[in-house]
Amino acid sequence: MKETNEASDIEVILKEGYSKVFYRNWPAWLGGLLIGITSIITFAWARPWGVVGGLREWVDWSFYSLGIYSSHPQLNPLLSTGSILTFGLLWGALSSSLFSKEFGIRVPPPVEFLRGAFGGILMGIGSAMAMGCNVGGFFSATSALSLSGPAMMFGLLIGAFLETRYLFWEMQRFRYRRGDGKVKKPKEGEFDWRNIQPQLGALTLLVVLALAYIYRANGIDRATGYDYIKTGGLLIAGYSFGMIMHRSRFAFQQALREPFVSGNADQARGMVIAVTVSVLGFAAIKYSGLRPEYSYVTPTFWTGSFVGGVIFGFGMPFAGGCASGVCWRTAEGGIKQLVAFLFLGITNSLAHSFISSSETLSSMMGEEVFLPEYITYHWSVILILSVMLLYYIVMSWNEKTGKFI
Repeated sequence: MKETNEASDIEVILKEGYSKVFYRNWPAWLGGLLIGITSIITFAWARPWGVVGGLREWVDWSFYSLGIYSSHPQLNPLLSTGSILTFGLLWGALSSSLFSKEFGIRVPPPVEFLRGAFGGILMGIGSAMAMGCNVGGFFSATSALSLSGPAMMFGLLIGAFLETRYLFWEMQRFRYRRGDGKVKKPKEGEFDWRNIQPQLGALTLLVVLALAYIYRANGIDRATGYDYIKTGGLLIAGYSFGMIMHRSRFAFQQALREPFVSGNADQARGMVIAVTVSVLGFAAIKYSGLRPEYSYVTPTFWTGSFVGGVIFGFGMPFAGGCASGVCWRTAEGGIKQLVAFLFLGITNSLAHSFISSSETLSSMMGEEVFLPEYITYHWSVILILSVMLLYYIVMSWNEKTGKFI
């Protein structure tokens, strides 16, 4: 009897633990902290985190296969680190949505398809100009002590603010159904496949672990020097980003836009924590010589980053998320986000190809500015953290006063 009671207690403890992890959303501050830590680990392991670069490579390969492009990226999507990180993000979010029984096809009202496509197009253009989306162009670039990152942040803020003004204007003049759509509930007597989603989630976890093991088993190619072990590690990193973002509902879009809509600053504070942690880690890694100082210092200061940020920021709400947000929302069944995801990739590929084809256009985007070259590592970190602290204070103040709403 005692052994039976002990087994029952263990079962209750495990169920409660599972419920806390997968049936309750993680707080935004925890999501930001984990994203910052995972970003540092990813950079130390191989490279900084990015999203749109991997998506662009998928489109580039597709266009090459169709004869639209005459050349393709150097590495195929199975070997490209950018591609692996983006795939890992999608797979991790899918896995998380299954574990939490939140996966479901969400079909939005018809007009939202157009809004999603429009948002994806704007985000594709903006990310091509900034040489990165909200992750690569802002988050990772800022972490890498590139002045392009803060420049894009200010652009994103202006774009998000302008979009909220437009949204209020639109809502006063046009009446139509909005939203991302809802998951249809099964009819009485129909099989509710949500009951087996956790088992499917476990299967997705086993798949990603198996793939990582396969990469690891290939070791380092002696002929080319390609490191399969690092690629397998990046797959796990991407999966972790997807899991963290889905469970915490973390979205850079909400961090930059929500203060102007409802005043809520939870996501803004989460973003500040993520950037703060990541900046400290990146600075230590670069200062120690573990990674090149100019890694992820993009030649887009200030025109490409700022103007691209404005365009990208204006497009995010139409798409239903930032680049990383569109990814994890697509993975949990958002059809509107899937449309935005496709148009983001296609437009970014075309815009990137167009800008790269012209030396004049490329030079107009800006130049590389690595802050420690001008004001040392210590003052660079202090400057960026001061900006993030100021943002934290202002958004928290706005949450109480509603001055920007």
